Amino acid sequence: MPHSPEPDENDLDAIALPPPVFHLEQALLGALLLNPHRLSDITGITADSFSTATHTALYTAISTVPPPDPAEHAKNTEWLDRVLATGRRQARGLTASYLHALVQVCPWPSHAPAYARMVEAEHARRRLLTATGRLVQTVHDASLPHPVQTVLAETDALAAVVDDIAVRFPPRAGMLPRTTAPPPPGAPDHTEAVEEEQLLLATATAYPADIDSVRWLLPGDLTLPLHAGLWQCLTALARRREPIDPVTVLWEAQQRGVLDGGSEPGEVLRLLAEPAGSVEHWGECALRRSLLTTAERTGRRIEAYAGDPANTPFQLVVGARRALADISAVRTRWQHATKTAPPQRRRPAPTSRAGPPTTTPAHTARSTRATR
Repeated sequence: MPHSPEPDENDLDAIALPPPVFHLEQALLGALLLNPHRLSDITGITADSFSTATHTALYTAISTVPPPDPAEHAKNTEWLDRVLATGRRQARGLTASYLHALVQVCPWPSHAPAYARMVEAEHARRRLLTATGRLVQTVHDASLPHPVQTVLAETDALAAVVDDIAVRFPPRAGMLPRTTAPPPPGAPDHTEAVEEEQLLLATATAYPADIDSVRWLLPGDLTLPLHAGLWQCLTALARRREPIDPVTVLWEAQQRGVLDGGSEPGEVLRLLAEPAGSVEHWGECALRRSLLTTAERTGRRIEAYAGDPANTPFQLVVGARRALADISAVRTRWQHATKTAPPQRRRPAPTSRAGPPTTTPAHTARSTRATR
């Protein structure tokens, strides 16, 4: 009979060990199995607050089966049997031995409220990770007919989660996440964006009177530093009411150091000499792209915060709200650009801290907004 080798000790490293929250949940469930009356001391969590299906089913059973008489509970296992039978309806793998193990691993049943608070904190982290995951996924969903509206709806959903967490974990002054913001994702294909921004710059140079109609567009909305610098030159010349043509823009760019990155003057002149469409249309395209990019950056930033277990819920609320402020600023400019009314989102009342584009439109129609 061939010899079966003993498993190498290093193989054990491949086995995923349960995270701390798993043990917290076990302690809480064990405390409730020992002293069911302590359920009335538990606030802020529901069955969905648990990280495993077994724990969810067991907490549901504990919450639904009427509590026993304390004296009788100390004498027999009748109530535990009913809890086990009820829990097995959702988790067939639940066993009496597991209930016994839960009771054994609970250090102090009287600490149940503290255990619940910790379980609630980890649930808040998972809720943020889920909401940010949906936001980032929506940004990259090319099948959406109205991507901006859908992304903003997911942003609102994420903000609602943050507000809900803040009710139970009010932010504290100076409690910023210690997690470093993640680097931007791999460089995307900016071919379309570059072409549209070149048309924006050339059209604005040819029709400078239209620049004032897109005051909501900022240099940071453009993808390339050269384009951002040239837009800053155009807006500065327009604000000073100075003559605008490719040559004056090139001179302004030299004065501002825009050409220091190695851009050829001749290339800049050619770029600014091919207008098409309307300034407003191309500006809106750039702002739409900026909004989606900001939404992804916001989502990934909050995702990084929530993915760091060293951050407390208090820090997550502060960090998430600061990140959401970035997209809120772009959103306000988008509403000005598209003449849309801002949504009315009610924020929960604060509480005291609880316990533990392909076709080019004709320029003659530039006063009419391109169909979005």
